[in-house]
Amino acid sequence: MNKLNLSNRTAIVTGGAQGFGFAMTKRFLDSGASVIIWDLDKTASELALKKLNNPKLSSTNIDVTNFDQVNSEIEKITKDTKIDIFINNAGIAGKNTTVWEYPIDEWRKVLELNLNAVFYCLKAITPHMIKNNYGRIVNISSIAGKEGNPNASAYSTSKAGVIGLTKSLGKELANKNIAVNTVTPAAAKTRIFDQMTKEHIDYMLSKIPRNRFILVEELASLVGWLVSEENSYTTGAVFDLSGGRATY
Repeated sequence: MNKLNLSNRTAIVTGGAQGFGFAMTKRFLDSGASVIIWDLDKTASELALKKLNNPKLSSTNIDVTNFDQVNSEIEKITKDTKIDIFINNAGIAGKNTTVWEYPIDEWRKVLELNLNAVFYCLKAITPHMIKNNYGRIVNISSIAGKEGNPNASAYSTSKAGVIGLTKSLGKELANKNIAVNTVTPAAAKTRIFDQMTKEHIDYMLSKIPRNRFILVEELASLVGWLVSEENSYTTGAVFDLSGGRATY
């Protein structure tokens, strides 16, 4: 593992108790950062704290689809702590079905967490970073946001929205020392697979030239650099982690 220097930096990772979020949390801690996990799953958060056993790690059970709750928590934290790094990672897969059969309530649920909550968090944290003239933001999108997976319209649409949102905010903050980027990983064998059909999982694997799913540590490695001070130039960018699947 390459050494990164995140000493004296504080990060918030949404959905940080498991999967990609847990891997990023661990990588940040190993690099010297303090990390606050935001996760609605209290049991998973407690388990993550126990596994990592690091005094620089804490957690808050927060619903990121509630802007008032997000904003209030940011205001509380930033009274005496400077947030340098923010990771929008929390998300769900949603149902695997066609557009014309997709349930309206399910569509809204997926878009609310995967896209709207990202906007809520960015709206809350950005003024704080502007005030400090420093910030590193990474929004976790998906290869589905670039290519659109069949029978995953809500997920694909939400992740495409994250890409557009990242590009907009990256340009708006380009004259400040704040980097806003997104990563588009292929699927990983995490609990999100429990929400998918076997047919959909097989479809995703068939599209990856490397013929395997991404390891959560591989995503954490790239994100670790993106949130470091070394990343002083790139912003509003989309970083492909699809194992060769992406065509653009």
